Amino acid sequence: LPEAASDYASYPGTQTDASAKEFLDSFPLPLIFSALQSVGDVSGLESTLVSCLERIFNTKYGASLIPQNMPFVQVGLQAYSQLVRCLACKAVSCLLENEQLVIVYPLLVNCLIDGNELVATASMDAILNLARFPDGIGIIFPNIAARCSSLARIRVLALIAKLFSVSSSAASAVYHSNLLGLLEAEVNDTNDMLMTLSALELLYELAESPHGTEFLLRTTLLQQLTSMISNTSAESILRSRAILICGRILSTVKTALLAIDGRLQETDECDSALEALGHIGSANQGASLLLSPAARHVVEAAFDRRGRGKQLAALHALANISGENRSGLNNDAEECLRRLIYAAAAESSKLTPSGLFLSVLQQDSEIRLAAYRMITGLVTRPWCLLEVCSKQEIINIVTDETTKKGMEARYNCCTAINKTLSASNKINDVAFSGIASKLQEAVKRGPYLAKEEAQPVVMTAERF
Repeated sequence: LPEAASDYASYPGTQTDASAKEFLDSFPLPLIFSALQSVGDVSGLESTLVSCLERIFNTKYGASLIPQNMPFVQVGLQAYSQLVRCLACKAVSCLLENEQLVIVYPLLVNCLIDGNELVATASMDAILNLARFPDGIGIIFPNIAARCSSLARIRVLALIAKLFSVSSSAASAVYHSNLLGLLEAEVNDTNDMLMTLSALELLYELAESPHGTEFLLRTTLLQQLTSMISNTSAESILRSRAILICGRILSTVKTALLAIDGRLQETDECDSALEALGHIGSANQGASLLLSPAARHVVEAAFDRRGRGKQLAALHALANISGENRSGLNNDAEECLRRLIYAAAAESSKLTPSGLFLSVLQQDSEIRLAAYRMITGLVTRPWCLLEVCSKQEIINIVTDETTKKGMEARYNCCTAINKTLSASNKINDVAFSGIASKLQEAVKRGPYLAKEEAQPVVMTAERF
């Protein structure tokens, strides 16, 4: 058995149902499970048998035999060996529509709470797979809430965050089982900063779920985050994470927005606040909300060279707000955006928006990439098109990017300018003809082609 199991586990190709059946005809599952229980001090035998069984269970034939061997799986879930427990958790993943799951689910929770990292991950995967079925959701909730302990809380919170992404019904089950109360309690308890920070990281993950906003806004988490942002005595890192979470999920909540706006004056959290405003501004409704008056800070920071990280975050935020990846804003928001850009120019040494655009395009490649995004979003407006086309240096830069990292952003910028110019009444204007042809040529070259294609050079061979 050890020799055959080693050969099967180390086979470089994919194991088929036929190969699994051939192996199990010689070494039935009960025999392998029995060997696992009596490996003793035989070096490497346990890991060999576990690897062999994992490959067997990954075949349909091997998985089909698990239900008839459930007593062994139950024993495996309670084994002292972490390798065996991990294998048993993976085996359970193959039993998603089997009534025996009701029996093994509490054992999976034990593995989640008490197992090592590999066991906890395998048990979490099994529970997540279980949650994809309506009957499975009924098994999971609300039992897990009763199993929480101080040591296991972060693992349970991680499971909650992942369950939110499974489906809207799973997210609803999490909410109605009051499991979000565990997250609220951890965020509210600031005595253990590391624990609170871990909870905020998981909340950040949960906020990315398509179902996150719908249910999070029904809890007190909004008030807790807003209080944390406004609390000057709280640790800066906690406020920064709270700001970013608000930026992801609270695009329609003015109280959170005002709290974030208040942190823009603080050096430590300013970058996070600008990034959060960018997340909010990526949606039409959020951008319209920002443009009265919080975006003023974003626009000012975008053209302020006194803090590189702050300027970089602001340029990306302004790209989101202006609509790099979405349609335009309502009339009031559009007018507010135009006024903010012109006001920033008037208060600077550049005097015009075109001067501001050129100044950021002349900076290092990372700032220039963010500037391409910003211009791509802004140039759909006629006033911005005129500003961009009024300086030949801007057109020269956006049609001649040479750094690999910036070429795609440059191409998108060229395409946006060319598209707006082609749709405008300036396309037939003699003054714009040279600009139009240069843009069309740049667009035609595509994102990764150099200005001139390389030509082979034929030289006489060098001789000694």
